[in-house]
Amino acid sequence: MQSLRLRPMHGYALVKHIKQVSENLLQVEEGSLYPALQRMLKAGWLESETGTSAKGRPTRIYRVTAAGVQHLEKEVTSIEKMFTGITRVLAVAKT
Repeated sequence: MQSLRLRPMHGYALVKHIKQVSENLLQVEEGSLYPALQRMLKAGWLESETGTSAKGRPTRIYRVTAAGVQHLEKEVTSIEKMFTGITRVLAVAKT
């Protein structure tokens, strides 16, 4: 959702964006992306509209809703806390 917060995208563009921004550290398989997008649509965190891909094909363009932004902010906070804990454990292990 963080990537879609930057700008609306279709699924394939989202996969490419995540791969590029993460410098190939994150690989999102389309087989897991589309079910996740559907779950987020159903939860009301995303909305979609019909659009056209760069190759002229019909596609769904996804964007984050206000409810999605709220959910995303909670998740980011949770992940940041978890990362802080992991960092502390790793720091103790090095000493």
